[in-house]
Amino acid sequence: MTQGPSVPVPVIAARHDKIPSHEGAQRANNRHSTLGVFGRAERQRGSAVTPRSFDPSAMPTVTMVGGGQLARMTHQAAIALGQRLRVLAENPDDPAAQVSPDVVLGSHTDLTALRKAAVGSHALTFDHEHVPAEHLAALVAEGVNVQPPPEALIYAQDKLVMRTKLAELGLPVPAFAAVAEPGDAVRFGDANGWPMVLKAVRGGYDGRGVWMPESAAAATEIVTDQLARGVQLLAEAKVPLRRELSAMVARSPYGQAAAWPVVETVQRNGQCAVVIAPAPDLSDELATGAEALALNLAEGLGVVGAMAVELFETTDGRLLVNELAMRPHNSGHWGMDGARTGQFEQHLRAVLDYPLGDTTPLAPVTVMANILGAQQAPAMSIDERLHHLFARMPEAKVHLYGKGERPDRKIGHINVLGDDVAVVREKAERAAHWMSHAVWTDGWDPHD
Repeated sequence: MTQGPSVPVPVIAARHDKIPSHEGAQRANNRHSTLGVFGRAERQRGSAVTPRSFDPSAMPTVTMVGGGQLARMTHQAAIALGQRLRVLAENPDDPAAQVSPDVVLGSHTDLTALRKAAVGSHALTFDHEHVPAEHLAALVAEGVNVQPPPEALIYAQDKLVMRTKLAELGLPVPAFAAVAEPGDAVRFGDANGWPMVLKAVRGGYDGRGVWMPESAAAATEIVTDQLARGVQLLAEAKVPLRRELSAMVARSPYGQAAAWPVVETVQRNGQCAVVIAPAPDLSDELATGAEALALNLAEGLGVVGAMAVELFETTDGRLLVNELAMRPHNSGHWGMDGARTGQFEQHLRAVLDYPLGDTTPLAPVTVMANILGAQQAPAMSIDERLHHLFARMPEAKVHLYGKGERPDRKIGHINVLGDDVAVVREKAERAAHWMSHAVWTDGWDPHD
């Protein structure tokens, strides 16, 4: 059993002002010398200017492995930057495959498909972390610019490796232990208290791959079943939880880093339902500590791109690291409308070694609410629901993923900006509930 310390984390500032040192800086310098200080082509009086057409082939191509909603929203950011996002998708109707003009159909577990998707790309990055490590090592050996690099990504792929590394670094984590047989879980629960937490070491999301047995008998049953299925397990102490937080940062290859405000994530049935940015009533000490922890982790692990550090805030005022995601993340969706630079654009900037963007919030409060599939899909179409939502709440920003409706599936999200946390949250949750169920929580009838 291992327990990471819970001492305060040293505070460092977000390094928005760090000057690029290689290709990103050279690109910026070249652009500056050509365009002048105001970004316009400098002209001498009376000189002729030869028009230059836009050449898409001169702009970088980024390959994203996975065709889900994260790739879809990264594609939107790539359009704004004049870049091309190639998607490795398993199906032509995957969310990103619906919108990207450059789709390679294939599995993330197929090295041949990965190689095909990587041809001609300036960087290869991820919609999810499930690509086999040996495939990534092969791509790197062949000269593919994999970002984040495999030696960093492993800490988001394997929870036991991550927990062990963070404990070695002296960072705060819950007590944990590897589980090789049922007795390991029983001994851990007896030592740390019941209920305890069992997690699949690899995979698992939105509550999947997590169990909370309340007794030795329940733990034995879960471990026996999961080990028989080939699932490697990790035991963790159940912490006295006040709430869950997320510290989102981005880092470029030469070490420039930027952080967004620490947010609160509201979980329901093990799934993120609401994100409040910034986290309300979070002390300055914990906010700066969480940001510093995330920035230090990104640097220490060699992360390139966006990274979310999921955190527990305990009832006695400590921060513990829960999980890492080295890609755009649900807890960062608020920034699409609520920050000067959102996570999808920032991720592209980072993996391409561009200088990073300003992460300043655009409003005192932004609340993101996920649109989840209802237990029974409403008879009203999504398009009609959208029409009624805009008629009643024109300030709501809606992002739909092109996914079919099924129970508890994330099919989109809504961002609402404002000044008062309670008011903004109520609006966002009301709008998301309407889009899920075609029912207004306050009883309002769109046909009255």
